[in-house]
Amino acid sequence: MTLETNAEKHIYHLQKRTIDAGMFVSNPVKKEYNYEFTAEKNKQKVKIQVYFGKKGIKTVLQGEINSELHKTLSELILDQPKLVFPESKINEPKEYIGTDECGKGDFFGPLVVAAVFVDKNTKKLLSDIGVRDSKDLGDQQIKFLAGKIKTLIEGNYQIVGINPARYNELYAKFLNLNKLLNWAHSKAIDNLLDNTECKFVITDKFSRKELDVSTFSKHSDVEFVLETKAEKYIGVAAASIIARDRFVRWFEDHQRGGLSLPKGSSIETEKFAKNLLKKIGEDSLGELAKLHFKTFKKINSG
Repeated sequence: MTLETNAEKHIYHLQKRTIDAGMFVSNPVKKEYNYEFTAEKNKQKVKIQVYFGKKGIKTVLQGEINSELHKTLSELILDQPKLVFPESKINEPKEYIGTDECGKGDFFGPLVVAAVFVDKNTKKLLSDIGVRDSKDLGDQQIKFLAGKIKTLIEGNYQIVGINPARYNELYAKFLNLNKLLNWAHSKAIDNLLDNTECKFVITDKFSRKELDVSTFSKHSDVEFVLETKAEKYIGVAAASIIARDRFVRWFEDHQRGGLSLPKGSSIETEKFAKNLLKKIGEDSLGELAKLHFKTFKKINSG
């Protein structure tokens, strides 16, 4: 059975579940690389798309992410058999610690590193709920999966969250982002190694240098692997989701406090930051943003 056939089968399965949940739906339509239909309820609309391609089958929701319909569909769509998220065919260690980070490219918000320990049983459980690279998921999907992951791995994870004020202090000490990332990954890994007998660590590569934790004498028998695009490993993907969830929640907390901050480092972010700097000053901005970014140099130069 081809990926396209699987995608077609799954889009009709999702349509039936959506209808059963009491929503109005359109008929599925085939596009060049996906199947899609629209769900509607209480004047809210969300498009459900099932893509097929070299990376397998991927389900995407398009619509207002904070709407009740989007939240409902996120849970309805994600709680599915792994047809939507086919198992990786790569060879993974039987058990290992995977790490990833979130926020290093965002002017506003924290830097978050997460480490997750997985074994044969938890790898299958995580695969069954659709764990994959957090960059392929919306914020509501991230929140939903992060909660599931934490329950399934039963506390076998560590999170190092560095809020902007602390980040700026650390950057002034290290004067290098890779050194700061190295410190944060090492801290998360070291904490988790102390609680497990794991002998293998896979980290999404951010530097040519080895992690400092690999030189600790107490971990001399642990093998450390830094690999690009390591989210293909289920443990690293789980870590990326947990890290992203903590990152997103920081923004949500500030939004509830009346301050809606943009993610990323775009021109729009720069314009927003420039106006905010005029209102609150550099010291207060340092509580919200990473001040070594070129964005700050631009808006602070005039």
